[in-house]
Amino acid sequence: MLLWLAQYLQDDIGAFRVFNFITFRAVFATITALVIGLVAGPAVIRKLTAMKYGQAVRTDGPQTHLKKHGTPTMGGVLILIAIGTATLLWCDWSNRLIWPVIVVTLGFGAVGWVDDYRKVVRQDPEGMRSAEKYFWQSLVGVAAALYLAFSVSAPTPAEVFKLFFAWVQSGFSLDLPPKADLIVPFFKTISYPLGVWGFIALTYCVIVGTSNAVNFTDGADGLAIMPTVMVGSGLGLFAYLTGSATYSKYLFIPHIPGAGELIIFVGAMAGAGLAFLWYNTHPAQVFMGDVGALALGGALGTIAVIVRQEIVLFIMGGIFVAETLSVIIQVGWFKYTKKRYGQGRRVFLMAPLHHHFEQKGWKETQVVVRFWIITMMLVLLGLSTLKLR
Repeated sequence: MLLWLAQYLQDDIGAFRVFNFITFRAVFATITALVIGLVAGPAVIRKLTAMKYGQAVRTDGPQTHLKKHGTPTMGGVLILIAIGTATLLWCDWSNRLIWPVIVVTLGFGAVGWVDDYRKVVRQDPEGMRSAEKYFWQSLVGVAAALYLAFSVSAPTPAEVFKLFFAWVQSGFSLDLPPKADLIVPFFKTISYPLGVWGFIALTYCVIVGTSNAVNFTDGADGLAIMPTVMVGSGLGLFAYLTGSATYSKYLFIPHIPGAGELIIFVGAMAGAGLAFLWYNTHPAQVFMGDVGALALGGALGTIAVIVRQEIVLFIMGGIFVAETLSVIIQVGWFKYTKKRYGQGRRVFLMAPLHHHFEQKGWKETQVVVRFWIITMMLVLLGLSTLKLR
């Protein structure tokens, strides 16, 4: 919105030409989201408290968490408001890659909001049933995957839909360009052709998987939001470099025209995340809930697909991966041993993984800060793939 206004005025007032620089708009998108989050935070927390949107705490978990019972949840609404406002103010609305990220973020946020609402307001401990929740996540994920499959080759949203219909009319025989291949980091030229169906399947798994992985991680004060900010910032750098023909050629990464605009969204996500951390740091005044965790995870997955760095996301988001694997291993082993031995056994003291370390005697703040440090190291490792090839 502000970009269009600045372009209209720049002929008369030359200073407005600075709005054409992506980095300028990214910085101010970050500041805008940060200010919105900090200013609106107390009002949102009071509103959630007044509406009695309090968090229910597991009685079988760490005993130190019991005092959190009743802390306002669904604070992810604050994050989404800050991200949405800042992005729409500072981004180029004509960019074909901004909209799928926004739609996925809001779509998964809506799924999370319904889940939180049923848990907190209706006092339904299960919230959305797994099948129902998975259905809506899949619907958003497949729609995004179909759009992104053709956005690599198309310069505008209209061209994206033209390519999609051409693919359908061809009997699903059209192929994708090499820059849509699965890129293997640490190597200059190794990549694997996916084809349209392979691209759609991979994109779906990355978006839905990352969304749920961030949700599993959101179980301690500040644990999920800071890694999200760090991983998102790392992906933002990839987006900026991928969008530049010069940098992408020099670094042997695919050139995706328009991808640099995603740094506006990433900046807004970082600002909103840091503002939320102000109120979510231990002892938390508010929790983000599924409305925030599912939305942020979906956004990370979508950005990683656009910049063709799915494996790098796996590296940088190692904490999210470990948390998810701990749940899968725990549930799978419990079911297997119960069926075979008549009594379920556990691999971890408690899953997700952060609860395991709490049960071993680590303080919550120790777990959170150590996971932050690990994430910082993994993000740096992910960024190193730009040159270590």
